[in-house]
Amino acid sequence: MKRFLVGAIAVAAISVAGAAHSATVIKIQTANAAGSFSLSYLNEHWVPKLEAMTYGNIKIDIRPSKSIVPHRETPQAVAAGILQGDLNAVAYFAGRDPVFGIMGDLIAGYDTPAQKQMFFRFGGGVEILQKAWEKHYPGKMHVVGAGPFAKEAFVASTPIRTVADFKGVKLRSPEGMAAEVFRRIGAAPTSIPFPELYTALEKGVVDAADASSYTNNTALGFNKIAKYPIYPGIHSMAVLQFVINQAVWDKIGPNGQAALETWYYAAWTDMTRATDIQDRKLVAADRAGTGTPGITIIDWSQEERDKLRTIAQGAWADIGKQGKLAQEAVDAHIKFMKMMGLLE
Repeated sequence: MKRFLVGAIAVAAISVAGAAHSATVIKIQTANAAGSFSLSYLNEHWVPKLEAMTYGNIKIDIRPSKSIVPHRETPQAVAAGILQGDLNAVAYFAGRDPVFGIMGDLIAGYDTPAQKQMFFRFGGGVEILQKAWEKHYPGKMHVVGAGPFAKEAFVASTPIRTVADFKGVKLRSPEGMAAEVFRRIGAAPTSIPFPELYTALEKGVVDAADASSYTNNTALGFNKIAKYPIYPGIHSMAVLQFVINQAVWDKIGPNGQAALETWYYAAWTDMTRATDIQDRKLVAADRAGTGTPGITIIDWSQEERDKLRTIAQGAWADIGKQGKLAQEAVDAHIKFMKMMGLLE
């Protein structure tokens, strides 16, 4: 009996060691720059949780934008297995297919990040995004989830208080929907990778930027050199997708898949709330004159916000006409927004 117990313990030890050795490491690249609040928050608070949730069987390694491949090339890297997944901005891929412009950022549409997160989870958004990737990389990518984590605060080195004030403004914007709306209000958008934005603002290459949350913009120093931010945001809630290489998704099995999906939704909800709290603290300090020196926070009137949404709706319709899947995406958004009381 004693000999049997010793043998069983030895077999168990070998099994545990083997399980630890065969842990699946999911290396992903995100849209966020090194040093951003959101990337730091995920790495500090949520990376350890996935390993704990899966007893060490699944680990996640989150890298900043452009750290492994160029920011627009994460899908092919995921499909090829160079990356095991990404948390990248969907709008970066608008040049491949108009559906990514619609899914990446429905400019001036939703009022809160939570509404847009619900669209992806309950309004058909994830399913449409999966169809889009099946079209381009069939059988190679699984969409776990998608959504924004913040309503972006606009970065500007010149006061922009109305739609008319955008005329002639040089600004950084991702391709697709955002760029199209900004062109329609007279701005001159250009696509600059997020990690290169500080230098572009500092050197006057651009006057303003569709960037990130107020917190990220502050952490990365944008508000120090572009002292007229617009808050609350007027336009953008950039959607970041969480996609996994299909072979890796299959490998981790039903238990691992359930854990990864649960981890994503919990992490994204938590980071959204943490970002909102941090945004409010920084804005209060900046308005009180105890935060960023010399900053002037601009809050648009509802009249101007409504003007921008009306212009944006024209862009939604026109981009939807560019493809069958793009039109399906527009229709799904409108149906969900009507249900939420955002459109009549």
